[in-house]
Amino acid sequence: MRIAIKILIVTIGLLLTSCEEVITVDLDTAAPRLVIDASIDWVKNTTGSEQKIKLSTTTGYYSPTFPTVSGANITVTNSANTVFNFIENPGTGEYICTNFQPAIGETYVLSIVLNGETYTATETLVNAPTMQTDVIQNNDAGFGGDEVEVLTKFQDNGAQQNYYLYRHASNRVAFPQYQVEDDENDNGNLMTIYYSNKDLKPGDIMDIKLYGISRRYSEYFNKLLLASGNDDSPFATTPTKVRGNITNQTNSKNFPFGYFRLSEIDTKSYTIQ
Repeated sequence: MRIAIKILIVTIGLLLTSCEEVITVDLDTAAPRLVIDASIDWVKNTTGSEQKIKLSTTTGYYSPTFPTVSGANITVTNSANTVFNFIENPGTGEYICTNFQPAIGETYVLSIVLNGETYTATETLVNAPTMQTDVIQNNDAGFGGDEVEVLTKFQDNGAQQNYYLYRHASNRVAFPQYQVEDDENDNGNLMTIYYSNKDLKPGDIMDIKLYGISRRYSEYFNKLLLASGNDDSPFATTPTKVRGNITNQTNSKNFPFGYFRLSEIDTKSYTIQ
């Protein structure tokens, strides 16, 4: 199953010949909630020792920025009770660990203590396959034959059920595109990562990432896609709030947003021909 997310920017213009009036809609603003970006990414052929966790809060609809959160005590602990401390770069809301020890199949526990409340989550680090060296490019893809298509292949491990996250980014396209896929229909087979865009030009650099993810994170990401209103209508209803795997152990009603994920990542850089 493959689901893609594209960030859509919809501009609605009202052209009036006689007058122009700016209307600001009064939207209800809920109390800020903690947002936890706890993505532990272990790129293949690196030590993975430096990791980062970011804290911010939700904000009003019209606010252009997300307020950062300082003063938290953040640790990640493995099954051997080795504790990895994440120390804030002062005033940034970014907490850094420089001695993390990633291990495939290892289970880790996240703990965040902030303002007298404790947030926790447990997750396992998932391995990622290695993409094949060769990349296939088609210059007449899409319904109109005007898109550049880039295909990357990798071998799925048939001994287990696998879930994958794909990320494509380039200097030509403003926002990266993400896809979630499992191996339900391709268990043990050679799998293909599809990406196409009509704006790609020769010389553009494609940055391709393949993440191994858990089933729970796959389900969470699919809910994010649905909540984002990424469907045929640009006027989808207001997205519902999607909760991740992090819980507030002190006050369950004050739950955070975000997810604690640990992934091995294979990366590839490709130049459009």
